[in-house]
Amino acid sequence: MRAAFAPFAFLALLAACAVPPAPTAPNAARAPLADLPAMRVFAQTPPQRPLRPNGEMARNFLDLSFRLETGEDLPVLTRFEGPVSVAMTGAVPPTAGADLGRLLTRLRSEADIDIFRTDGPAAITVEFLPRRVMQAQVPQAACFVEPGVSSWQEYRTLARSPETDWARLTRRDRVAVFIPNDTAPQEIRDCLHEEIAQALGPLNDLYELPDSVFNDDNFHTVLTGFDMLMLRVHYAPDLASGMTRAAVAARLPAIFARLNPAGERPAGPPVDPTPRVFVRAVEAALGPRGSPSARRSAAARAVDIVRSRGWRDERAGFALYAFGRLIQSRDATAAQAAYLGARAAFDAIPGAEIQRAQVDLPLATFALSRGDAPAAIQIARAAMPAARRAQNAALLAELQRTEAAALRLLGRGAEADAARLDSLGWARYGFGSVEEIANFDASFRSLERLAEVTQQ
Repeated sequence: MRAAFAPFAFLALLAACAVPPAPTAPNAARAPLADLPAMRVFAQTPPQRPLRPNGEMARNFLDLSFRLETGEDLPVLTRFEGPVSVAMTGAVPPTAGADLGRLLTRLRSEADIDIFRTDGPAAITVEFLPRRVMQAQVPQAACFVEPGVSSWQEYRTLARSPETDWARLTRRDRVAVFIPNDTAPQEIRDCLHEEIAQALGPLNDLYELPDSVFNDDNFHTVLTGFDMLMLRVHYAPDLASGMTRAAVAARLPAIFARLNPAGERPAGPPVDPTPRVFVRAVEAALGPRGSPSARRSAAARAVDIVRSRGWRDERAGFALYAFGRLIQSRDATAAQAAYLGARAAFDAIPGAEIQRAQVDLPLATFALSRGDAPAAIQIARAAMPAARRAQNAALLAELQRTEAAALRLLGRGAEADAARLDSLGWARYGFGSVEEIANFDASFRSLERLAEVTQQ
């Protein structure tokens, strides 16, 4: 299940600064929102290969494949046996077909799964429906996957029955993925990646993973090299549906050595498992329910858990990032300190480029709020390659928007206009609706005004 919170949009940062509405700058060329640039989309890019030792990733595989997100253990491995068909039904959004095609291509080439699209009955059925309909049943989910059904109607009938209980399966035959059709193209793509991956393989999410979509911090939005390796191992000929955890564990060393020889080096000690109290604190902090004060308190609890357990991994950076995000409108100084702490945590994690880029966005905005346009440009531009490699259009658009406001402050109007227009092209994919893009563009003008006020 993809959680209903995600750390991409950062428009709320402007609330941390009391800035009056900004008039349009007289030297700024504005493209009317009715005449937006074409939607920008990412070309297929090779993912970063897994960087961690095989022994560590084998432990991850067992925790991902033999436990549910609820903490319930699964008795046996399950997977599809044979070719896997995928169909899309419901009100299919216009960008979904191309994104699914790119995903299936990657699954065939990187995970070595025999998977294809069909228009008829399928092993995996992706149904699109209105968000309000889906979240009336599953409020915490941005999208989710369910076994034993092929439609929303079947799910409504069989939900919480033995037929839809992952723990009772001995192999996978039918799985449905449910995705809102009225959300941003990027969110639709992200749901396709995470939910089809879970329909095929691992069912759990682990907050300690720095390099995976199987992590409810949602920093990674498309399947990574680690994720493709997990799926390739899941469908290795050495394994089969019905195998116990012990039986799978005995075969994993040889499988990982064959599929990832670069990872054959000593692994460190096992990571401290993430307790449910941390998961509950994060869900309360970033989920759709709860008062602002309750959410801030929950984020503070998550940070306290990190400190009490001495964590210095992905969870430390995420907890500090989430805490900064929730306190920024009340205490900008404390928020900046939290972001700097998150940045330090991610700096110590090899390959945590997208996490650092997410944290760099508010740090660039803080630099702009101080009137330090050169620093804002430097920070934003340094983060853009990671956003591109991770195919995060929303983050890229916001970084470009911050760069454009800083360029405007320096009197570099033509460059600012070009950066703003490019950001709107990415915003069309990252945010989707005209209303969201209008809010995004209004935030650009607020950033300009913020920088101008700072210099007065």
